[in-house]
Parts: sequence; structure tokens; C-alpha cells
Amino acid sequence: MTENSEKKRIIFIGAGAVGSYIGGWLSNTCHDVTLVDPWAEQVDTIRRDGLFVEGPHNSFVVRPTVFHLHENELLARVEQFDIGFVAVKAYDTSWAATFINRFVKPEGYIVSSQNTWTDPAIAEAVGADRAVGLVMSSISVAMWEAGKVERSGDTRRRDHGHIVFRAGNHDGSDSARLHELIDILDPIDGGKVTTNLWGERWAKLGQNSMGNPVAASSGMGMADLNKHARGRELQIRLAQEVASVGLALGHDVENFGGKSAQEWADATRGDVYELLDGELAEKSSGANGRPSMAQDVVKGRPTEIYQMNGFVCQQGASIGIDTPVNAAITDVIRAIDAKEIESGFENVERVLKSAGF
Repeated sequence: MTENSEKKRIIFIGAGAVGSYIGGWLSNTCHDVTLVDPWAEQVDTIRRDGLFVEGPHNSFVVRPTVFHLHENELLARVEQFDIGFVAVKAYDTSWAATFINRFVKPEGYIVSSQNTWTDPAIAEAVGADRAVGLVMSSISVAMWEAGKVERSGDTRRRDHGHIVFRAGNHDGSDSARLHELIDILDPIDGGKVTTNLWGERWAKLGQNSMGNPVAASSGMGMADLNKHARGRELQIRLAQEVASVGLALGHDVENFGGKSAQEWADATRGDVYELLDGELAEKSSGANGRPSMAQDVVKGRPTEIYQMNGFVCQQGASIGIDTPVNAAITDVIRAIDAKEIESGFENVERVLKSAGF
């Protein structure tokens, strides 16, 4: 816990990889953390053995309070919390936000620590004035077994000049609670307050949409995908559509994938495409991580494809922009979720050919 932050009572709905990693760290820095999750083995393991956290830092074990989802009445009998984190899959946002809202003090706030465009659903459940968006950039965490969460990499991202956490209010205002949240998260990695939540959100959507489904559909890590011209092409084509839609919607889209949104949008130009392709090719060594959607496929659980690339297609259609590559990969991931096809590199070709490339 940093010098300027006081101990907080913090509750998480969702103790998967993100909830466990952030919750574990906040518990390790002396905050009073409670985790709630429907995964029975996870809850029982943490109660018995604690939560093991490893990553680009000293590993540690913490023992946060943890509840099964069905034990909500026990939660209702304890003191209310200062901050609530929603850390569930995007398709579970509405019920999860409604669930956690009753356990957070009236003067407290609810944080969306999720991928995709979940903030409107949070606002509908708890009120926009009570909601905080937390965009997390370039932090890869995984949970392959109950009670153990891991973050990839050898050093924290702040050591490379990268800001991981970006906290913003829905109305674009600055406020004390945003600074408090970033201060609380500081021991984990670098953060900042943003007055451009929607631009940050769309940038993260762009990063996720160009990488997650490609890894998930191919069954390959990102570094291995970047060794293949068609693997790089699929990422670029996806990013081009996402960036074009975001800009056309009027969002001030922040940089993603190391480039500006306009550069991705201009990937239909040969010279820009070649530049982007060359830079992705340089990322063919080193970390070969699998993003969250690829982890979901391995675990056999539903992906967030409709809330990610499917959402891009919906938004594009609303303003008359075609998104054939995002539509094609949405259909492929849907088929993988339904166990109609298996993941494999041939899906890269399937998507590109279906979209006319």
C-alpha cells in the first residue's frame, strides 16, 4: 500500500485470472479484500491453501476472504465495502454489477476491470455516477489451476515506460476517486487518470480484437503467429476495421498495438500495410503468450467474441461501415465455441478467404 492510500474494504465479483491477480495484490498490500466466485474449487482451494500469486515480482501467498456465489446472504451480514470490482466475463456484466452493488457503500464506487465495452451495462446496473472504468493495457494474466494466478513477463510494464492502468469516469471528468484508485493499484504497476475513457476503451477493444480471436482460432501464441505473413495479415485487417469504426463514431481513440488508430485505419494503403506488417514481423520472438480468449478455448468455456469483434460489427453497421473480417472471425469463433470446428492455423486462411483476402 502506498503512503497516501488508506486501507480499504474491497470486494470482487469474479475471482478468475484478473480478479485473483488484482485482488491478490491488494490483499498483499494490506487492503481488506473479499473475493466472490461461482467456481467452487477456486473458493475451496483459496480457503484451504490461500491464493498463490506469481509474476514479474516476488511470488507470494495471500489469504483474502472468499465466498461462494450462493453465500450472498453471508455477505449481506458484513460491513459494506468501499470499492467493488466487477471482474467477470463481459457477457456476465449486468447480473454481476447488480449483485455487487448492494454490498458497496452508498458513497463507494464500482470498477469495471474487464475487456470490451462493458461500461454502459455497469452504468445501467449501478448508475453512471457510481461507475468507474478501468482499462488495463498490456497486462497478461492466466489461471490454469484453482488457487494459482500468474502474470507473464520478466519485469513490470512501467519499467519499459508503459502505463498499464487507466481509470476514468463516464462523463470524462477528473475526480478524487480516480486518483485514489490509481494510488491503490500502484504497487501492481503504473497507472494514470484519464479523461478519455471511451478513447481508451476503444483502443483496448482494438488491441483485443486484433489479437485475441486470432490466437483463439489458430491455437497459437502471438509470437508464433507473427512468424506467418497470413497470421500478421489477419491481425492488420482486423485492426483496420476496428480503428475505422472507432474513429467514425467520433471516439478519440488512443494508440494501440504501438501505432495510432489512424495508422491502423490507413492499412488499406500498401505503404502503410507494409510498415505495419514489418513491425509485427519483428515481434516473432520473445513472449508467446495466449490472451484471454485463447485461454477460454483451451478451457472449453464460452468466449467473449460477440462482445468483442461482434460488437465492432454491430457498431460498424450502425454507421454504414462494413466489417467483413471481424464478421468472419466472429463466425469462426462461434463455430469453435459450439465445437463444430477445432482451432488450428487453417482458420486464419478460412477467415481471410471468407472476407475476400
